[in-house]
Amino acid sequence: MEQIERIKAMELYLDRASQAVIQLSAALDDYAVVQKALSELSAYYSSNEWKEDYAADEQNRLPKSLKRGVLSEDAIWNLLSDSRELNSRLLEMATELASH
Repeated sequence: MEQIERIKAMELYLDRASQAVIQLSAALDDYAVVQKALSELSAYYSSNEWKEDYAADEQNRLPKSLKRGVLSEDAIWNLLSDSRELNSRLLEMATELASH
């Protein structure tokens, strides 16, 4: 019975790891595609244009129906911070995996 249990356990590992690899690969593909967008957001957030857009929003000069999450003081900052943290995690994982 020990052999059967071992094979069942290894099958579970195989299924879980296969699914994780597929999901991570797709997520990394998506993340690679949005790198330009992250760069553009970073440049916008530190620009005079963002300050002008923010001021216009504060003065109610923008349509109420306009989606403007980019004008919140935290949305872009948090996204860029999360992206930097993710990049650090990826680098740490790559370094750790390369040493094995």
